[in-house]
Amino acid sequence: MRPETEGELAEAIRGATGPLAVRGGGTRGIAVAGEALSLAGLSGITLYEPGALTLVAGAGTPLAEVEAALAAEGQRLAFEPMDHRGLMGTAGEPTLGALFAANISGPRRIQVGAARDFLLGVRFVDGAGRVVKNGGRVMKNVTGYDLVKLMAGAHGTLGVLSEVALKVLPRPETEASLRVAVPDAGAAVRLMSQALGSPFDVTGAAYDPAAGAVLVRVEGFADAVAYRLGRLEAQLAAVGESARLEAEASVAVWRAIRDVEAFHGAAGDVWRLSCKPSEAPEVAARIGAEALLYDWGGGLIWALVAPGMDLRARAGRYDGHATLVRADAATFERLGRFQPQPAPLVALAAGLRAKFDPKGILNPGLMG
Repeated sequence: MRPETEGELAEAIRGATGPLAVRGGGTRGIAVAGEALSLAGLSGITLYEPGALTLVAGAGTPLAEVEAALAAEGQRLAFEPMDHRGLMGTAGEPTLGALFAANISGPRRIQVGAARDFLLGVRFVDGAGRVVKNGGRVMKNVTGYDLVKLMAGAHGTLGVLSEVALKVLPRPETEASLRVAVPDAGAAVRLMSQALGSPFDVTGAAYDPAAGAVLVRVEGFADAVAYRLGRLEAQLAAVGESARLEAEASVAVWRAIRDVEAFHGAAGDVWRLSCKPSEAPEVAARIGAEALLYDWGGGLIWALVAPGMDLRARAGRYDGHATLVRADAATFERLGRFQPQPAPLVALAAGLRAKFDPKGILNPGLMG
C-alpha cells in the first residue's frame, strides 16, 4: 500500500485485516511481517520559515530534500542523523518520518540533544485509523500527554507518522577537529570527558581504537574555532601527540564516525551499546569484539562481533542497553533487536500499545 494523503493512510489502517509493515525509505534493513505500508506518497515540505527556524514536512519526505532546502538558507539538522545504507548494505532514501520514528541522532547529540529534542509537533494515524495531532510549530510547555516525545523512538509501533514539524539551526561558518593519540580506552574516555567538560563548546568526541586516537570537534565562526581549538590543543598536550583537521577534512572524518564507515562491508554482526562513559572501557573489554568505535564521549559503543554471538551475555551487568543493528534473520529471532525490558516496563509498553494500536497491527513484534 502507498497512500498519497493522510486520509488515505487512515483509511488503509482502518481497513487493515492483518499486520502492517510500516516502511520509510527502507535504509535500515528492518524486516517486519505484514503487508508493506509505504509512506513515500506523504512527501514534500509544506512550510519552511528560515527566520523562525521551523520546517514542516510529510513523513515520507526524503532527508536529502530537507537538507538541500536547509543548506540553501545556511541552516541544518543539528542532531546529525546517521545514514545507515553503508553499514546495512541497503539502498533507498532516508526519510524524515523514519528518522524521528527511530530517534536517529549522530555525534553532535552530546552537545545539542537527540532528534526528539528538535521535534515540535506531529500528526500521525494510530492503529485504529484515527488521525492524531500533538504539539505545534513552536517550542512550548503544555499540559497533558507529550505524544511528540512518545512517537520519537516508537519505531512506528504506536502510530504511523504522517507529518512532522521540527526546529532547525543555523549552519556554523566552519569546523575543525583535533586528533589526539591515546594509549588505551581508559585514557581515551578521560580525555573526552576533559574536553567535554571544558568551556570550549565541543560538539563531537569519539575514539577509534584501531587508530589509537581520540577525535574532538569544535564549530562556529572561523576566528573562534581557531582560538578554542588552540586552547584545547594546549590543554590536552600532556596526553599525547595531536594533529589538526581543518574544515573539509574534519567534515569527512565526522561523517565516517556518524555512519560507522569502519564497519562497512566487514563480515559480522553489528551492535550498538549505550552506557555510562566511565563504564565503557570495562564493558568493551568483556565483549571481545573484532572492532569497536566509541562516540558520545564514550556513552555510545559500536561493536563488530562474530556472527550469532550474544553480546548482551558477554557484556554482563552495566548501566545501559544493547541493540542488535545488523545480523541474519535467525540471530534477530533468537536474540531480539532491542534489550529485553524489566516486567514493569513491559507492562507499561503493552498498555500503551493496547491504547494506540488496539488491533496489534503496526510493526508487530518489532519492539517486543
